[in-house]
Amino acid sequence: MTNVIEIEGLGKTYRRRRGTTVAVEGLDLAVPEGGVFGFLGPNGSGKTTTIRCLVGLARPTRGALRLLGRPVPEGLGEVMRRTGAIVETPALFPTMTGRENLALLGAIDRIGPRRVGKVLGMVGLGDRGDDLVKKYSLGMRQRLALAAAMLKEPDILILDEPGNGLDPAGMREVRGLLRGLASQGRTVFVSSHILAEIEQTCDRVAILANGRCIAQGTVDEVMAKGGHQASVLVRLDDMAAGVDALRRTFPAVERVDGYLRVNVDPTRSVDINRTLVAAGLWATELRPDRSSLEDIFLELTNPAEVAP
Repeated sequence: MTNVIEIEGLGKTYRRRRGTTVAVEGLDLAVPEGGVFGFLGPNGSGKTTTIRCLVGLARPTRGALRLLGRPVPEGLGEVMRRTGAIVETPALFPTMTGRENLALLGAIDRIGPRRVGKVLGMVGLGDRGDDLVKKYSLGMRQRLALAAAMLKEPDILILDEPGNGLDPAGMREVRGLLRGLASQGRTVFVSSHILAEIEQTCDRVAILANGRCIAQGTVDEVMAKGGHQASVLVRLDDMAAGVDALRRTFPAVERVDGYLRVNVDPTRSVDINRTLVAAGLWATELRPDRSSLEDIFLELTNPAEVAP
């Protein structure tokens, strides 16, 4: 599998008036080609610093980075034409329209008005492209920044908190847009703190804490790192009878918030239902009990659990 981002031993230390601040320390990361990759971590964990180093806005103190197979920063000139990025607050001209902002950016790479109009439509600004940016809401500015990142039809999109300022409907649209871009073979590398969105959008994730990567893999692989035992939740009218019936076959059965939780792999849901039917009982609800990515994130980034 080809990696479009490779980071080995990345370290970044900022010199301050009263000493130094370590933003990233010993970060290793590999992002495979294609799909949506979520880059997660608490505030101050080093996400934005890593992205700034990756696109040449900050120089690493130590370590090695490669983007689309080229070393960073030496090879950025060869790959930036294939890269779109949003880093921190997008730089936009407030006294120009959204369309004019994009046309100005596009002129650098000889991108014409047809592409500008297309990306405005893709981010839901087709009917607001001729409004001044100073009249845009925060969410609209974020959409415009995303349109700017897509102008060059890049192979990889690097997005730092693209959901900032978006309402739920806007988040849903952006989620669909990112998934659509990934389905075209592009790689979308997205930093976000909106964990429910990451869980629904991403194929793979990495979690940072104290400037280090503490978990990395598919969403399911990272979820498994939380150590939560797989289980099934069952709801039925006669809960007491359900407990008696299920414990004859499944010893680990407990009542939790109006459900019976059976501590077995969800693939055995058919066996649970068969046991209930044999006892003359019918489940009104039966579903996997799965910890959310947010649960795992909070557990893995708990300061008491993360080595300094």
